[in-house]
Amino acid sequence: MTPVRERGRPVTINDIAAATGVAASTVSRALTKPGRVSTATRERVEAAARELNYIPNTQARALTSGRTQTIAVLVSDVTNPFYFGIIRGTHQALKAAGYAQLLIDSEDSAEVETQMLHRMRQSLDGAILAASRLSERALTLLAAEIPLVTINRNIRGVQSVMIDTPSGIAQAVEHLASLGHRDLIYVSGPERSWPNEARWRAMRTAAAKHGLLVRRVGPFHGSRPSGTAAADAVLNTRATACVVFNDLLAIGMLLRLRERGVRVPADLSIVGCDDIFGADFCHPPLTTLTAPIGQAGRVAVAMLLSRLKDLSPPDAVRRTVVLPTHLTVRESTGPPQAGAGHDDGS
Repeated sequence: MTPVRERGRPVTINDIAAATGVAASTVSRALTKPGRVSTATRERVEAAARELNYIPNTQARALTSGRTQTIAVLVSDVTNPFYFGIIRGTHQALKAAGYAQLLIDSEDSAEVETQMLHRMRQSLDGAILAASRLSERALTLLAAEIPLVTINRNIRGVQSVMIDTPSGIAQAVEHLASLGHRDLIYVSGPERSWPNEARWRAMRTAAAKHGLLVRRVGPFHGSRPSGTAAADAVLNTRATACVVFNDLLAIGMLLRLRERGVRVPADLSIVGCDDIFGADFCHPPLTTLTAPIGQAGRVAVAMLLSRLKDLSPPDAVRRTVVLPTHLTVRESTGPPQAGAGHDDGS
């Protein structure tokens, strides 16, 4: 006979213990570490938990186990569609593993990253940092305090998932060279962006390989409104093609170029980066680097949870996973035409 429980009081493991005739400690193991009890006991406990509508108390579990079943995911700008894929990927993987996701917008600020992680430390089992703005030293110190995985930051001693945009940049340069472009511009993103510098280095290397002139303009914030200034800066260089830090900035440039009567790609070819939602909807559809963004989020979760499950020190786990990218050619790139490269947009 199931004991009468006070109405309105949450069901506890003691209620399940009374209903099944096993010790509360056994109920706890069956619900949190099922491999440590027999199959029959686990099934009996789970059936009673369902019948009683038992809801686990994660705060109480955290006090006894030191785990909160919560992972923080930090992005530098939650409005940037690039991060939608990462957020979706981490959410799916964490949900499947029984973890909650705490999303934090760091507002493109290293200070906000540090403050939020330290403030929330007791509520987190670990963190995933996408395109962190922290310095290498700060990230190394942080990794010693809290289990974490970075996305698009490659730092010794810190687990990371790298989206290989440098190889995609090389493909973009080769594509532009094959079309007959000889004078290229890199439209630079934020100064504190690690991927931005990696892309610029890759572009210089690829341009040198093909004997092309390459320069850069910027830095610019990686947002659509910044495309106005970026487009004007590129037109002043008289170059016939450019590779842009990200798609949002490139789409903003397309809008400005249309305002100035500049034909894309006849007067200027443009290559973006990330293949965000909408990159194929703009006018003209954007040639861009396609990246496995959602996969990056899922892989980051798998790496972090593996570390938490095994309680392994950072030196004992896989350091870096590199995910490939490829160039998706659309209508924003083409051969330079006679008269292209004028700085007045006419």
